[in-house]
Amino acid sequence: MFEGLRFNHWKTSLDDSGIVTLSLDRAGSNVNAISRDVLDELGQIVERLAIEKPAGVLIHSAKPFGFAVGADIKEFVTYAQQGTVLENIENGQRVYESLARLPCPTVAAIHGACMGGGTELILACRQRIAADDDKTRIGLPEVMLGIHPGWGGTARLPRLIGATDALPVMLTGKALSAKRALALGVVDRLAPPAELLAEARALLRRPHVRPFALRAKAWATNTWLARQFLAPMVIKQTAAKVRKEHYPAPFALIDVWKRGGASIQQRLRLEARSVAKLAETSTAQNLIRIFFLQERMKSQGSGIDHGIKHVHVVGAGVMGGDIAAWAAFKGFEVTLQDREMKFIQPALDRARQLYEKKLKTADKVEATVRRLRADVEGKGVATADLAIEAIYENADAKKALYTTIEPQFQSNELLATNTSSIPLDELRVGLKAPQRFLGLHFFNPVAQMPLVEVVRHDQLNADAEKRALAFCKAIGKLPVAVKGTPGFLVNRILMPYLLESMRLYSEGVPGPVLDKEAKKFGMPMGPIELADTVGLDVCASVGKELAPFLGLELPPGLEDKLAAGKRGKKDGQGIYVWQDGKPQKPEVDPDYAVPADLQDRMILPMVNEAVACLADQVVDDADLLDAGVIFGTGFAPFRGGPIQYVRSEGATVVKGKLERLAQRYGERFTPKNGWDLPTLAKSGFEVPTSDAPSQGSNDDA
Repeated sequence: MFEGLRFNHWKTSLDDSGIVTLSLDRAGSNVNAISRDVLDELGQIVERLAIEKPAGVLIHSAKPFGFAVGADIKEFVTYAQQGTVLENIENGQRVYESLARLPCPTVAAIHGACMGGGTELILACRQRIAADDDKTRIGLPEVMLGIHPGWGGTARLPRLIGATDALPVMLTGKALSAKRALALGVVDRLAPPAELLAEARALLRRPHVRPFALRAKAWATNTWLARQFLAPMVIKQTAAKVRKEHYPAPFALIDVWKRGGASIQQRLRLEARSVAKLAETSTAQNLIRIFFLQERMKSQGSGIDHGIKHVHVVGAGVMGGDIAAWAAFKGFEVTLQDREMKFIQPALDRARQLYEKKLKTADKVEATVRRLRADVEGKGVATADLAIEAIYENADAKKALYTTIEPQFQSNELLATNTSSIPLDELRVGLKAPQRFLGLHFFNPVAQMPLVEVVRHDQLNADAEKRALAFCKAIGKLPVAVKGTPGFLVNRILMPYLLESMRLYSEGVPGPVLDKEAKKFGMPMGPIELADTVGLDVCASVGKELAPFLGLELPPGLEDKLAAGKRGKKDGQGIYVWQDGKPQKPEVDPDYAVPADLQDRMILPMVNEAVACLADQVVDDADLLDAGVIFGTGFAPFRGGPIQYVRSEGATVVKGKLERLAQRYGERFTPKNGWDLPTLAKSGFEVPTSDAPSQGSNDDA
């Protein structure tokens, strides 16, 4: 059938029953990312199939770890730079539409990750069967890159499963498990992994009839009237989560669906033009840059044997207990030490709740619970490969603890501290093996926050740092190596923002106004709500540690709150009153006039400190600084990080604003060292020269 044709990325075979099997196996890559070459070869194959008319076509992946991780984002960036996004989107649409129009049955057999362009490929097939396996994940995560599906995702998925189910899948970008995909009708059947291809061939011979209720729902939710009725509701729901001016892609997606009629050609035209327009936005460019930075952070621990099987954690408080729970969840043997069992038990209870939420089945929960053991006497230190100290923020107490831990080490164990602000050059004094001592600074809540600061000091061994980076990768975290100066990276940049916001509050600016203005800038949570969530006691403790270094003062009124036992969310009262885990924010006088420079007063101290961190070489480069601040503080991702924000606004403009704030409010706003750095003038982003990841290689996509 394919005599004379040779393909680099596809393998073809024809069996005795007339079924053609197409195996996607992208050359020179461990995963299948849908590139222009992959599409062009598929176009040639489909053109021949349309002539030959086989009994059926089975499409699957020859890669062991997944079907297809999505479009080749490196190529997409090149198209955006060349102004050829529309042309290349339309090319992919033509290939997939040709596949959809084949006159024979077509089935996609899915295992592992099937994301973005890979999901659009399976949607172009008549039927889909997936491996009944925890590793199967199907999704359309394009909104996370500031665009939306462009190879037919918006045109086909709503018509397949109904708009009310399809839109949330595309608007959130969250992947579906195999069972969830079956329940929604994204796939028609599940099969045991070992029988996937055999069951796919059986499906070709005996096509599955979609239930009438699903077909009726798919039709009813896509009529003109339904689209006009549902679209405003979905827009309102989306607007409650993100602002259109910050993240235009979800709103563009809804508009494409609303305007799309019965004709697939019309729906595809709308989709292609919308994606091409979104590709030009700064949001898409910044989110794609962040995606590459995330992949870079993940890769830091690749190919390195961390040699860690047993982790011992000292300190079963919120941080220590949750670090221990997470390490056990990720497969490590963990012992958790504290003075008495009554301090450890709450951590064990929280861990079980986490496992039950994440793992669902009782056998998996129990297996994970068994990996986390209470250890009041601290005997686990002697057999641990990594000991993490997570006690309270007091340098003398930490150093005293190290004198009891280090003598029990046998060979090349790592000793780490979870300190959030104390310089490691101070903590490592007196250690016998300071070269294997470092910081592993996690963020609260540990299960949700992706960043870990790997904190250096002047005697840290490079191999120990690499092992720590590899350990972070093994527990699914994004590591950033930072200099062990006060506050490291994240707290050094975050504290000026929090302290200035609390100073504004003490000056009479209502808390809800401060929170609203911060969210208007793009922060995920306002500073007053954040301070209460972190804990006013923690803010005060870290603030006292950093204030002399940063040239700041604690705002008035903070100590009074603490003296009254009002530490924030954990006490039910801080700056706000908290009920059922939510802040009860007071009503603000509608006539209240928001100061014109309020947003600058909150945000620019953070930006100023970021520039100083870059000048002080707290991190290796500006890209890692932006990534660390975004993943550690939630700094407006669509802005690309504080350094990228300076570039987009103009270093001269931002510096001028700081100078005016300094004249009006005090020296704390004076531009710090670093505003003349050449890196501040650099704009845009460069395409990585290594094999580019795809839109779906993010584990959380």
